[in-house]
Amino acid sequence: MSVEAVLSRISEIRSQIDTLRGGTATAAPTASATSGAAGSSAFADALATADGTTGAASAAGATAAASPTGTRAPATSVDAGAGTLATGSGATGADVVADAKKYLGVPYVFGGETTAGMDCSGLVQTVFKDLGVTMPRVVPDQAKMGVEVGSLKDAQPGDLIIPKGEGHVVIYVGDGKVLHAPRPGKDVRIVDNWYSDADIATIRRIVPAQAAPAAVASAARSATDLQTAALLSMMQSGSAA
Repeated sequence: MSVEAVLSRISEIRSQIDTLRGGTATAAPTASATSGAAGSSAFADALATADGTTGAASAAGATAAASPTGTRAPATSVDAGAGTLATGSGATGADVVADAKKYLGVPYVFGGETTAGMDCSGLVQTVFKDLGVTMPRVVPDQAKMGVEVGSLKDAQPGDLIIPKGEGHVVIYVGDGKVLHAPRPGKDVRIVDNWYSDADIATIRRIVPAQAAPAAVASAARSATDLQTAALLSMMQSGSAA
């Protein structure tokens, strides 16, 4: 295999990995699909060499990952989305609470988004922006983001509580308390949560409640290292040829 062919194959494999990580699949012409399948097989063989497993087992794993019915890893993103956690920034619920507390005492100003004044949804958007997470501006849109939490008993610090009517939003800080920008004449403050489950339209978790365990992070790094080793193996094989 020539160096040019190896580089082309690497490009194809990287494209497939990006597609799988993004959770989307794009239809391609038959020739491209055949080339992609061959690239996956070659990558599986190289990966098997890197991690010491059999080529057949690795190829089967690659085929399952490429299959439309295979389980795909959730995409990491810094943009809030419906039905998914924004994990790309590394922020957790505790970070949301810590950042929101910086704005305690800021006066309520309708439409405000700065320390000169902010409203409830402006506060929420600003807090997540500080943490590198993009959020919509108004409550009805914010109420669609993240994953839904079943009830108050399951709420974790950093979750958003939106009452029925979606006219307000508060940040749950734990221990039955919430942080919010109430109304004109008031400032950003922490108070006892006055909502019951019957009052709530939805509770949304935008970022993970806690950081990923060290073991999970280590496994992710190991997987990346194996991918790199496999690509290098392919390049070396191509150079030898």
